[in-house]
Amino acid sequence: MKTRIRVKNKLLKKLGCNIQRIRVSKNITQEELADLISSDRSYIGAIEQGRKSPSIYCLYTIASALKVKLSQIIDIEL
Repeated sequence: MKTRIRVKNKLLKKLGCNIQRIRVSKNITQEELADLISSDRSYIGAIEQGRKSPSIYCLYTIASALKVKLSQIIDIEL
């Protein structure tokens, strides 16, 4: 059980890092991204920190807002 939790946490942190890296490279703030996807800045922050597990639809809207393919966001190696 602990291994599954560690893997989940690792995945969420890497996912968040991917989103943050892409967002920063496009000079978009968390607040701007939140506005683009009709969400709250604190939710974007929680995703980027790996504290929230966004739905596939949320990831799709983030990818669309950042003008990247969904595969770029979820490209994760453990």
